[in-house]
Amino acid sequence: MTTHDIARTERVEMYLKAVYTVHQTAPPATVSKVADFMGVSDPSAWEMLRRLEQQGLVRGASEEGVQLTPAGHGKATQVVRRLRLAERLLTDVLKLDLAKVYDEACKMEHVISDEVADRLAAVLGYPETCPHGLPIPGHLDATPPTSSLLEVKPGGSGRVATVPEEDSALVAYLVSLGLTPSATFTVEEIAPFNGPITISVNGRTHAIGREVAVRVRVHVLLASET
Repeated sequence: MTTHDIARTERVEMYLKAVYTVHQTAPPATVSKVADFMGVSDPSAWEMLRRLEQQGLVRGASEEGVQLTPAGHGKATQVVRRLRLAERLLTDVLKLDLAKVYDEACKMEHVISDEVADRLAAVLGYPETCPHGLPIPGHLDATPPTSSLLEVKPGGSGRVATVPEEDSALVAYLVSLGLTPSATFTVEEIAPFNGPITISVNGRTHAIGREVAVRVRVHVLLASET
């Protein structure tokens, strides 16, 4: 395989991963959302998704949402599994800061073979989720909770399920607040007119923007669970 072929294969894998992840964490997987995930313009994402559609890897490349075909889903789950196992290796073994994990794991996802991924899963004890709380395909190919922190009512509590893995700056901010997977919190107040949300985490109070809250997926807790 030539260097050009390798680069093309990696680009295809990255777009399939983007569709898979957006569909899993912030459906529907529109062209705009995929473009944001990839850090490219909407026209660039549209062009690449049309190519993938011609290759039989996606369908419905429109603003109504992109869907992976069975072939595309198979390729996407392979690369996402390699990515999230690499993230586990970096956090659990190498103790890398959570905010740095995704970018480093992205460098590894295209070079880890399926055999190495299987061995890695065994060495790590077959983890069910990545450090960001997202399911690792092959062991638990499930859909994360659809509720966001933004949906928790004042006085209500929740447990963080997932945080966005691809946005290192946002991850670093959430870590500074203590809003990481498995952390519990209480919504103290929601300001009117799209104002901030005041939350309590680990005995500390913080005001966060709604654009942040909507990206944190949570399990809403019953009164008996708090």
